[in-house]
Amino acid sequence: MVDAIRCLHQNNIIYRDLKPENVLLDNEGNLKITDFGLSKQGINPEKGDKTKSFCGTPEYLAPEIIQGIGHDKGVDWWSLGALLYEMLCGHPPHYQKNRKQML
Repeated sequence: MVDAIRCLHQNNIIYRDLKPENVLLDNEGNLKITDFGLSKQGINPEKGDKTKSFCGTPEYLAPEIIQGIGHDKGVDWWSLGALLYEMLCGHPPHYQKNRKQML
């Protein structure tokens, strides 16, 4: 997953929707990321580019998306951390049944 995200970022693509449903494994154990509907192209952090779209799955959203202060590719690393936490513990780190409370 790290290599896949790194490849996207090297091509100035922010994925923004990393979650278990969007990660597939083939019969040889190769990983594929699917559903690029929320991804954003052309954001270059070296130039200070950020986007302010509020999108993604609440359980995996980085704080800067929730706060609306602008975000770059760092949000994908946050989502990866939340996904790894879920893989280890069986639930996302900030999960609440009440979405307002979770956010």
